[in-house]
Amino acid sequence: MSHVTGIGGVFFRAHDPKAVVAWYKEHLDIEIGGMAFWSQEAGPTVFAPFKADTDYFGSSDQQWMINLRVKDLDGLLTKLKSKGIDVEMRDEWQSAEIGRFARIHDPAGTPIELWEPAEGCA
Repeated sequence: MSHVTGIGGVFFRAHDPKAVVAWYKEHLDIEIGGMAFWSQEAGPTVFAPFKADTDYFGSSDQQWMINLRVKDLDGLLTKLKSKGIDVEMRDEWQSAEIGRFARIHDPAGTPIELWEPAEGCA
């Protein structure tokens, strides 16, 4: 039976694509851009629209946000902060059932939600 098996890519505009590619590699260890394929670990993926007037993404002109699953959120946040990257965490984003969340932005201003799933989530 024909069906979708997962997300095949995430594509977005940037004023300086080369700088954005370098930023993702340096800070998140993700090879992006061109034909750089990223083999992910299996795990939960949420694919969900938000109301048009949500402020969850931050700026009202931001139409999308990427959520990345991470292991050792605290370790990654320490690394990002040491490189001068602003990290935002809010109590209302944390959930014993779903996991822990933090927010950063790439050089293009794209919000990136970092998610450490709760054990047994999904």
